[in-house]
Amino acid sequence: MRNAVMEHAGSHAARRWKWQDFLALCKFRVVTVLLVCALVGMALATPLAPPLHAMLYGLLGIGLSASGAAAFNHILDRRIDALMRRTERRPLATQRLPTGYALSWASFLSVTGVGLLWWQVNPLTAMLTLASLLGYALIYTAFLKRATPQNIVIGGAAGAAPPLLGWTAISGEITAEPLLLVLIIFAWTPPHFWALALHKCDEYAKAGVPMLPVTHGKEFTRLQIWLYTWLTVASTLLPFVIGMSGVFYLIGIVALNARFVFWNWKVWRGRDDRAPMGAFLFSIRYILAVFAILLVDHYVPFYLGTFS
Repeated sequence: MRNAVMEHAGSHAARRWKWQDFLALCKFRVVTVLLVCALVGMALATPLAPPLHAMLYGLLGIGLSASGAAAFNHILDRRIDALMRRTERRPLATQRLPTGYALSWASFLSVTGVGLLWWQVNPLTAMLTLASLLGYALIYTAFLKRATPQNIVIGGAAGAAPPLLGWTAISGEITAEPLLLVLIIFAWTPPHFWALALHKCDEYAKAGVPMLPVTHGKEFTRLQIWLYTWLTVASTLLPFVIGMSGVFYLIGIVALNARFVFWNWKVWRGRDDRAPMGAFLFSIRYILAVFAILLVDHYVPFYLGTFS
């Protein structure tokens, strides 16, 4: 009887969907961060401004594909989302939006994005984008997230791809420089997400998701955050070490890393319950700032030479 009532309620809720629910599946704030990283990859791939055609179609294709991956994430995580306060109001978690509609939307976004990249940019970028989409939507969300506390570390490779995609959209080739940009995001992802996992530990435990603080405890997680913090710091210094960036970047990244280390030191100490969420929020601004400084440093010598 109870199941029948729940099914009826779910069916009734599904009839109340709005067009905004389709947009909510795209995780626009996350996609925006990815597109910023992709744009910087595009800019660094060429000494001057990247070709407008490749840049616009590249960003559009990458954005559509990332939105499609996000929508698949909503579909695969809908039962988990319903158990967590942070995600319980999502369209599929509340059953406002039928799963079939969401699946069609996710497929449309993904196919359109990858197809656009193949048609208007180059096959390499399209194939790398498809691999990233499958890595995030299937390997991470459908398998790793439920299988191992190292889900964030292993699955982070898919989320770290945007600067590489941006680079190949302009250059058509893979070199060491964009792989270094991938390394930066790959190293940053664990301290970024584990800080949120610390804050939401009870909710992940309730949902049965084996996040690191659930399986290994908060103290161990805080130590891992601290260690990965220094790996992130080291990786962000490498662009200067290999001559990919200049003094402007070095000054900016040292100042930025000082703040990043401070926040994660507070997490490591474990004396402030507000520190994990503060570190998580700062880490979003941090990664955007890292790529913004790379972008400015890339163009400063050119503009100084133009006006001198």
